[in-house]
Amino acid sequence: MKKSVLLVLVVFLIISCKKESSIESEIAKINMDISVERFDQFFGNANESELPNLKKAYPFMFAEKYTDSFWIEKLNDTIHQELTSELQKAYPKDIQIEEEIELLLNHLKYYFPAFHPPRVITYSSNVDYRNKVIITDTIALIALDTYLGKDHHFYDGIQKFIKKNFEPSQITVDMAGEYAKKYIFQPQRKSLLDEMIYFGKQLYFKDIMLPNKTEAERIAYTADELKWAQANEQYIWRYFIERELLFSTDSKLPNRFINPAPFTKFYLEEIDTNSPGRLGQYMGWQIVKAYMNNNETPFETMLKMKSDDIFNNSKFKPKK
Repeated sequence: MKKSVLLVLVVFLIISCKKESSIESEIAKINMDISVERFDQFFGNANESELPNLKKAYPFMFAEKYTDSFWIEKLNDTIHQELTSELQKAYPKDIQIEEEIELLLNHLKYYFPAFHPPRVITYSSNVDYRNKVIITDTIALIALDTYLGKDHHFYDGIQKFIKKNFEPSQITVDMAGEYAKKYIFQPQRKSLLDEMIYFGKQLYFKDIMLPNKTEAERIAYTADELKWAQANEQYIWRYFIERELLFSTDSKLPNRFINPAPFTKFYLEEIDTNSPGRLGQYMGWQIVKAYMNNNETPFETMLKMKSDDIFNNSKFKPKK
């Protein structure tokens, strides 16, 4: 009996791998070609006489409430000049950024044929890590100074759980997250389960759009944090079920289990200090993956489904 079950699993895995390989081959044919516009360098290395032409080429980068004297003062600011220099050292060749972004855009075009590639523009944000990537229908803005590596001295004073993801490898992960918000529709986010499924959809979106990334990179965990989540999946699930948290609308729950934090707040000292943050997102991810593995629902359709429908049909069981 065990041999026949194992055989079925092996056959299923082979078929799945062939299907994924075929899809990736089709995506590779799209071959979307982009050119990253290095506004961080254009502005950083400009002088006063070049400012009018730069404003004409990039009007959306210059807030109208500021006069030219403001921008000239910024050009001459020593910290801004150092930022420009550090960005050039870290990213001397645009190809470093372009190849991964093109791969992401190829996947977006495959799954959403109406998608049109944006102008991709990098800039210096004075380390505005709350807006690392900004997406519109026509433009993708990347605050490149938030991707200099977690140990860069510009990030001194920023909490470790935040700056650990200021790595070049997270650029496309953050881009995919912003695009996920545009394609996901969820009519309500009232309960903890609603929040879990919403972020689970985002993470599954990254699974599909970023097959070259590790699971740890997609959820912005370290390898050890992901291992902890996987090893304790059954305990986390039991905690949610025993305390009847899934359908609770307690407004404190997102801060405990969903929002970025140094650890997840179970309010159990022996657990909290070792746990990574956002374990509610992680569990939502596992539920969405279980749903997609156990149903024939198209990826694009799942993104618009209600959280209850996904959960009730997921057949989710935590890892033991």
